[in-house]
Amino acid sequence: MKFLINLILMLLVLFLGFVLYKSVQEPISFKTEKTKRDKSVQSRLMQVRTAQEMFRGITGKYAHNFDTLSQVLKTEDFANVIVMGDPDDPTGKSVFYDTIFVPAIDSVATIGFNIDSLRYIPYSGGKTFDIQADTLTYQSTLVNVMEVKTLVSNYMGPFAHVRYSKYDDKYDPGNYMKIGDMSKPNTSGNW
Repeated sequence: MKFLINLILMLLVLFLGFVLYKSVQEPISFKTEKTKRDKSVQSRLMQVRTAQEMFRGITGKYAHNFDTLSQVLKTEDFANVIVMGDPDDPTGKSVFYDTIFVPAIDSVATIGFNIDSLRYIPYSGGKTFDIQADTLTYQSTLVNVMEVKTLVSNYMGPFAHVRYSKYDDKYDPGNYMKIGDMSKPNTSGNW
């Protein structure tokens, strides 16, 4: 009888020890995983912003979708204008311009990201970012705007639940991580 009580108490101690371990380990695992996934998504969004800026340098506007963005960056050229002559010549007769065309894909290769994978959200299992682009009148000027975003729940995997907000006051899987803004000319991230 004494042996049975000791065995039950030992199992209870082991169970409570396991519960204590899990209660300490869960917030640590969440914060580690959240940091890793957030940084990966932020990095990809910054690559998309760079690609959008390159696209705008070629076309004068932002891409409405990833297919157009990819196609233009693979096939079009940047126009580099070189000014030659004496810049101090007041008549301007000794100054002339030369344009050199450089393939955009060369610049993309130099930066080091894959154009075809820009649309995919890291840790999402193949989900894609939402992308928008348009023009709007901002302070009496017509400006190009763009926005690329995803729900936090799309990339948080097993931590995509509101119950984890007890470990981080700012965490909400229903929030968006994004760059740009469709209501004003801003290409910054919201993190």
